[in-house]
Amino acid sequence: MSFKTRVLTLSVAAFALGAGMAQADTWRYAFEEALDEVQGIYAQKFKEEIEANTDHEIQLFPYGTLGESADIMEQAQDGILQFVDQSPGFTGSLIPEAQVFFVPYLLPQDTETLASFFRNSKAINEMFPTLYADQGLELLTMFPEGEVAITTKEPFKTPEDLDEVKIRTMTNPLLVESYKAFGATPTPLPWGEVYGALQTNIIQGQENPMFFIESTKMYEVTDYVTRIGHNNFTTAVMANKDFFEDLSDEDRQAIRDAADAAFAHIIDYQKGLTEASVEKIKEAKPSMTFTTLSEEERQPFKDAAGEVEAKFLEMTGDSGKEILDQMKEDLKTAEDATQS
Repeated sequence: MSFKTRVLTLSVAAFALGAGMAQADTWRYAFEEALDEVQGIYAQKFKEEIEANTDHEIQLFPYGTLGESADIMEQAQDGILQFVDQSPGFTGSLIPEAQVFFVPYLLPQDTETLASFFRNSKAINEMFPTLYADQGLELLTMFPEGEVAITTKEPFKTPEDLDEVKIRTMTNPLLVESYKAFGATPTPLPWGEVYGALQTNIIQGQENPMFFIESTKMYEVTDYVTRIGHNNFTTAVMANKDFFEDLSDEDRQAIRDAADAAFAHIIDYQKGLTEASVEKIKEAKPSMTFTTLSEEERQPFKDAAGEVEAKFLEMTGDSGKEILDQMKEDLKTAEDATQS
């Protein structure tokens, strides 16, 4: 355990005792965003459901309360936290197959198809839980957070325009490969350093869903928002596996029910969220330029996606191929269901 995590562990323990949290009926849940952002909205609904249907309470820890993403994952695996919400972008080092969510142009843009996929996917609901269990985690759900857009200091429409442009990425090998394929210079950085790095021109761009670009004020240090349609941000809610398995059948079912209710709530919450965020950015910074690439303009980026998919298979072998093949089948099923 790192020194930073040891300090955080002691701090959480002290806080827990001070707040009367030593009792087993209070559970701790950390996530990677603020309370009023998508993960926070999901967490609040999950808390509401647990507290309405069990004797237990949920203590929420938004981003920064307990450190960076690596810190809260370590705390969840150690049992300091009972629940954690973290993007597969960060768990990719623990679970290489989770990087599949960064294969460009794999996930659809249609929100109904996307919701159907996440709700019913065999890959997500039957295959991924085993991989997470190997890391001491009980996978409760995965859900989308919105189309990923790229903010930059200069405009771009082609991979050639991104030559020597440093784009911040999560510390995820496949995301790094994606931006290499897109012609940029991927630059992994912890989230807490991104605003300052853009401000000082250490990097010239970053990617995130529109609501996050608005709420974190990334528009203040960039001038262009470009939608190339390459991805939808995905996150995963997990429980510490030992904690989960030690619960009664009733409590385990209540957690699953709360996760399902929060999933339905967050899908509904996100309707119109991207458009509302665009309007807020335009109001805050009228000079901000928004560009949505046409299908023809996207084609060179789509062509690069094959190279990234090949890298994913190289990184993950047979297990990655099984996951990818199942996801493609699940996506086709979701598409057929929403079109029927």
